[in-house]
Amino acid sequence: MADRSLDSLALPLEVRAKLAELDLELSEGDITQKGYEKKKSKLLGAYLPQPPGVEASLPQERRTPVTPSSSSRYHRRRSSGSRDERYRSDVHTEAVQAALAKHKERKMAVPMPSKRRSLVVQTSMDAYTPPDTSSGSEDEGSGQGDSQGTPSSSQGSLNMEHWISRAIHGSTTSSTNSSSSTQSGGSGAANALADVMTQTRIENHSAPPDITTYTTEHSIQVERPQGSTPRTVPKYGNAELMETGDGVPVSSRVSAKIQQLVNTLKRPKRPPLREFFVDDFEELLEVQQPDPNQPRPEGAQMLAIRGEQLGVVTNWPPSLEAALQRWGTISPKAPCLTTMDTNGKPLYILTYGKLWTRSMKVAYNILHKLGTKQEPMVRPGDRVALVFPNNDPAAFMVAFYGCLLAEVVPVPIEVPLTRKEIKQRFLRLTVSNTMGDLLALIIKMDAGSQQIGFLLGSCGVTVALTSDACHKGLPKSPTGEILQFKGWPRLLWFVTESKHLSKPPRDWFPHIKDANNDTAYIEYKTCKDGSVLGVTVTRIALLTHCQALTQACAYTEAETIVNVLDFKKDVGLWHGILTSVMNMMHVISIPYSLMKVNPLSWIQKVYAYKAKVACVKSRDMHWALVAHRDQRDINLTSLRMLIVADGANPWSISSCDAFLNVFQSKGLRPEVICPCASSPEALTVAIRRPTDDTNQPPGRGVLSMHGLSYGVIRVDSEEKLSVLTVQDVGMVMPGGVMCVVRPEGIPLLCRTDEIGELCVCSIAAGTSYYGLSGMTKNTFEMFPMMSSGAPVSEYPFVRTGLLGFVGPGGMVFVVGKMDGLMVVSGRRHNADDIVATALAVEPMKFVYRGRIAVFSINVLHDERIVIIAEQRPDSTEEDSFQWMSRVLQAIDGIHQVGVYCLALVPANTLPKTPLGGIHLSETKQCFLEGSLHPCNVLMCPHTCVTNLPKPRQKQPEIGPASVMVGNLVSGKRIAQASGRDLGQIEDNDQGRKFMFLAEVLQWRAQTTPDHVLFTLLNSRGTIANSLTCLQLHKRAEKIAVMLMERGHLQDGDHVALVYPPGIDLIAAFYGCLYAGCVPITVRPPHPQNVSTTLPTVKMIVEVSRSACVMTSQFIVKLLRSREAGAAVDVRTWPPVLDTDDLPKRRPSQIYKPSNPDTLAYLDFSVSTTGMLAGVKKNYCWEVEDSYTGAPGIYTQALPSISINQFTHNMSHAATSALCRSIKLQCELYPSREVAICLDPYCGLGFVLWCLCSVYSGHQSILIPPSELEINPSLWLLAVSQYKVRDTFCSYSVMELCTKGLGSQTESLKTRGLDLSRVRTCVIVAEERPRIALTQSFSKLFKDLNLNPRAVSTSFGCRVNLAICLQGTSGPDPTTVYVDMRALRHDRVRLVERGSPHSLPLMESGKILPGVRIIIANPETKGPLGDSHLGEIWVHSAHNASGYFTVYGDESLQSDHFNSRLSFGDTQTVWARTGYLGFLRRTDLTDANGERHDALYVVGALDEAMELRGMRYHPIDIETSVIRAHKSITECAVFTWTNLLVVVVELDGSEQEALDLVPLVTNVVLEEHYLIVGVVVVVDVGVIPINSRGEKQRMHLRDGFLADQLDPIYVAYNM
Repeated sequence: MADRSLDSLALPLEVRAKLAELDLELSEGDITQKGYEKKKSKLLGAYLPQPPGVEASLPQERRTPVTPSSSSRYHRRRSSGSRDERYRSDVHTEAVQAALAKHKERKMAVPMPSKRRSLVVQTSMDAYTPPDTSSGSEDEGSGQGDSQGTPSSSQGSLNMEHWISRAIHGSTTSSTNSSSSTQSGGSGAANALADVMTQTRIENHSAPPDITTYTTEHSIQVERPQGSTPRTVPKYGNAELMETGDGVPVSSRVSAKIQQLVNTLKRPKRPPLREFFVDDFEELLEVQQPDPNQPRPEGAQMLAIRGEQLGVVTNWPPSLEAALQRWGTISPKAPCLTTMDTNGKPLYILTYGKLWTRSMKVAYNILHKLGTKQEPMVRPGDRVALVFPNNDPAAFMVAFYGCLLAEVVPVPIEVPLTRKEIKQRFLRLTVSNTMGDLLALIIKMDAGSQQIGFLLGSCGVTVALTSDACHKGLPKSPTGEILQFKGWPRLLWFVTESKHLSKPPRDWFPHIKDANNDTAYIEYKTCKDGSVLGVTVTRIALLTHCQALTQACAYTEAETIVNVLDFKKDVGLWHGILTSVMNMMHVISIPYSLMKVNPLSWIQKVYAYKAKVACVKSRDMHWALVAHRDQRDINLTSLRMLIVADGANPWSISSCDAFLNVFQSKGLRPEVICPCASSPEALTVAIRRPTDDTNQPPGRGVLSMHGLSYGVIRVDSEEKLSVLTVQDVGMVMPGGVMCVVRPEGIPLLCRTDEIGELCVCSIAAGTSYYGLSGMTKNTFEMFPMMSSGAPVSEYPFVRTGLLGFVGPGGMVFVVGKMDGLMVVSGRRHNADDIVATALAVEPMKFVYRGRIAVFSINVLHDERIVIIAEQRPDSTEEDSFQWMSRVLQAIDGIHQVGVYCLALVPANTLPKTPLGGIHLSETKQCFLEGSLHPCNVLMCPHTCVTNLPKPRQKQPEIGPASVMVGNLVSGKRIAQASGRDLGQIEDNDQGRKFMFLAEVLQWRAQTTPDHVLFTLLNSRGTIANSLTCLQLHKRAEKIAVMLMERGHLQDGDHVALVYPPGIDLIAAFYGCLYAGCVPITVRPPHPQNVSTTLPTVKMIVEVSRSACVMTSQFIVKLLRSREAGAAVDVRTWPPVLDTDDLPKRRPSQIYKPSNPDTLAYLDFSVSTTGMLAGVKKNYCWEVEDSYTGAPGIYTQALPSISINQFTHNMSHAATSALCRSIKLQCELYPSREVAICLDPYCGLGFVLWCLCSVYSGHQSILIPPSELEINPSLWLLAVSQYKVRDTFCSYSVMELCTKGLGSQTESLKTRGLDLSRVRTCVIVAEERPRIALTQSFSKLFKDLNLNPRAVSTSFGCRVNLAICLQGTSGPDPTTVYVDMRALRHDRVRLVERGSPHSLPLMESGKILPGVRIIIANPETKGPLGDSHLGEIWVHSAHNASGYFTVYGDESLQSDHFNSRLSFGDTQTVWARTGYLGFLRRTDLTDANGERHDALYVVGALDEAMELRGMRYHPIDIETSVIRAHKSITECAVFTWTNLLVVVVELDGSEQEALDLVPLVTNVVLEEHYLIVGVVVVVDVGVIPINSRGEKQRMHLRDGFLADQLDPIYVAYNM
């Protein structure tokens, strides 16, 4: 009545969803009846009419409670502290407590992960649902329920759309004062440190603090910021938006947590495995060596055990159809099946007469009413699907026997999701998930349905039999047709109710034959990997199995049997549908829906019907235990056999014992409990017989878990903690033979004290997997072998998939299943045992007891254990994390095995089976795909992974002379190469007679005054400005006058040029040269981000000691704006000159340097290692800032950069040599046009933008990269329009074109874009060539006639701006594949493309004329051979001569610029590039007719990471990580305190952040044999990138350690 009254109430959808959640928790035993009623009353209090006399002001608890339904009295108290009785064992609980006590003594501190507050709020149910979520105990319900309060009427009236909108928009803002699901505080030194660190900023990251010195005395009050902070453009410094799992806002806690992790990892663990010697080339994975102390089987070889002989009874029918015919005609009114409604009342009684007539009716209609007479849809032998709900066994029984009579093969399957179920689950999901996740979650809820469809398709099923109610509930299209489920074949749905069927003619009778080898039915089986197989059972096997069950269970006619099991498969089908008909038994079927309402219903029916037999699972016994106190009038003396269907689960013994203890006083006899073991392949394997001898106790063994992990039986006393108590499952079935074989390899018979797979030889077994002959042969046609090699029998055996042994007296014991077996480091562990240990960890109030999945994944050639559990919505982060830590410790102590990953997911998100259980294979698949969206993750790779290669031991120092001699002896040449000799090249270059660029410009202004040198394009592709030789000369003269008159500058004064990319920058540069000043090109501050970019400008001006700043009028206003004044002190700027207002007159004379070594310009450059360097290039100094003026192309760098203030010297002679070398390599002449899309502020980009055109006379078409943000096709359209043959760009430009124009190639083609004239497209870079990007670019624009061979890269660095550059002549760039493992040992070994561990490397362009290269050992400075990886050293006329440093670090300058080899050619002075690479002599021929030497750059020496004694390059690890998940857009790695830190940018929902942690850890382990220490998930754009598109990893490291990244999630792997 109460339920009907609820239907009449106008309840909001979210309240109905909460009620459905409460019902689910009550049915699964996760909440007490009292807590259920209390929470239900709170939810409904605002909607129920108040009884008269009750005041509205009274507390909720004092109001009249809601009247529960009549069936609710059976929901007796379910103890909150008790675990699921199926896994309960007092001995095991004691063992877990002892194991946890040992870990407590060690005081292991596990650092909690850091989680952004918005993510904490999202994963808390309080963020989306009304308060007062369900609790698991009475005390919990009363305490937390009161504190949370009752939803107000206004809150209760919120509709579903409101909750969905809150879920969708919850991630857009981070409210710092919103209710978090965590509490501040914690325990131990970590929390004291947290308080101290919130007030302290770590400035020096060279040595992390020792957190063990902090005590609880250092407690400082943490003041949390108030208000909400909107998420804007990602940048550093948003630490206030982040807090850790324990609720403390983060401020410089990262380095302390890493130190805590390091201290934890230093603690002693289990003894490591024996290690092998590893040579320099190979990394041998550790191989498991047998433990000399491990237990080994010592017994004799077992013999096959034969069951009792199958007796021949004269009145047994020749087939099951014959039995049905007999009872249907002889005893038509005898009851066959009684179904129950949800109130426990008989709903329908199916008699044998009705079963017989209706089955015939179904058979007739199947054969004659589907299709036409000429073309029937179903013929004898065809397969037909049976789709019936679990509450309609009568319809299923009629359809099943109708198929047998029609000689078609029934395939019983589960009902796919109905419309009602979809609605209910949708309501339950909407309150806790965004709309984007709902569809995926609903699909998870019906996990496995697609695999069922594949089975139906492989079986050729075209017809599905179903009931009328089921047919109406299936989802339909608007036209009324049933939707085709994903993966399912197209089916004709046929309703089997009599009213829909035609009556067969009187003269029609089915042909009833004796049992033969035709297929009777197909039973589906779900494998460990999620695939669904169909086990075929023949008619003779069906009949023989029924006869064996009849004999084993002593069934007699007219007995009553109560069946709680699923009647469509397994034990429920065999006893409740098949054997019952053979013996004319009466089956009382208890539906699952009734059990959820009344767990005692099956016991009541046993008593009411005086049933002799009951078929249950241990779950049903457990449910009856918690509800038995309500029933006093129960008597089970009639019960002679209680079949426990899952008796093969060793943990079912606890339910059996507890049930017997409680109900023995109700007349239950101990011998009545009969566990059985079964499998889809072998049907019933063994069953315990009921005996009359009460003195004979059942078989029981207490086995050592340590011995079981080695597959050995060691009987232990229960005093020892780590034990497993198992019960026998009876004897071998009548007519069968059983043996035990080893699970792996050849099926040899086990010894008597050895665990193996049970195998059965019997007629009463399955015969094949339908359509899979290979798997059939391995499973159904297996011949066990004795140690002598002879087969046990001439008849094949069937593998059961059960692990166990045969004990004394022929009793069969099962200890696990093959599907649940996990072999870790050579030891076996069962998933059920791991689940039992996890459930024994108290308190269990943080996760749902029945929703734990345990499986293994293969990582690094071994299985790793993964545990996934559903977290309760009212759990805090800290409580859940502590429970996870205790579970890991308990499993380590009990099973001596580490858990690789433990994850908690939100409630109701794990994939479910049709009966509500966790779908294991789908859960595993979601985990591997990264679609589980956990809310807590704890990875322990340091504990689990014990088979890593041995760390490389550095060999004793070998002298460089020995290395050189060794190379010569082995026939390997010294790795050195050179470009063409400048002295031998005849080029008719008139500019060579001038020493200085200023003289070259004056000469060109006189000889070719109207020749255009520079053309600047705007975003529309039109010419914004241009300069001829004379215009540039005249403008430079005016700027020189302004510097001397207005700036009052002297010769050699430094001038900062702060201009956007364009013509003004070039004119200002040459104006400085005319005035004798030293220019410094500086990128201007970004107008929309002055506060971040202006401090870098100010820093460069101060470091370079600029006497004045020269810029445009717009920048002058920007420097004097209010935003600029807030960012820097404007009063400290040097004089600022505006070049938009130039004087009219010319200078009296143009400055000419007296010495070619005079400084020409300063170039500030930030390398990928984060070092700010200035190259003293004798009349050329370079420094690059790492921020950019183009938002979106590059990322902004840290505002506070720790800088080594260096500058490189470059003489006028070196500048001319560089320009001449580039001119000769690229064949640049005044008639040529070159398109340049580069930043003009440093390096080769500056040289190409400002210098080369003046020296060579060619026209430079200048395209600022920032304009590509507005028009991505600008660069390529300019190249096509001006018919350019040579063009230069950066990786950032190429990436922007690849991503922005990927879908526009056809439209560009119609606009006339043609790249066929492009001869060289050079990428200017200071890193390893990005092959993937260049290949994608070439492939994408191949349709626009771009020659793929035209795309190449250059290489330059701080000591030499241009070492390699692909010229117009010479061979095309080459690509080689090297062994990545050898590269880690500084060796180069070429392999074939596609080989394992192969790494493609592209040549970095041709060596420039006048450049010599040698590969040297960075430590010993000795020359290396071709097969070695070493540092690239360079010698050329345009080398920088040293650093110009304000601190005068002479040792560093000498080492970088004036190095000499320690052996060999010790006279030549070399410059060290700081980059690792190797030379390879190819078979190609260069311009001189000699074999070409190719240079391959591998990576920066400063960025290379020394881990495990080997050298790793960040880009290799980053490439692997980016492939791990589709949402990872960028990645950067670095090391800190010998831990590998991986930072990934997440392009997706914050809910996906935790999915990335295991995937990143897995891929780095698999491909690089490294364990990731810390995984940091950040927003897109957080990883800093310089103007060349190169990652600034050291800036990222500094920002991470200073807590300036605002990460979404930080995971510390244990």
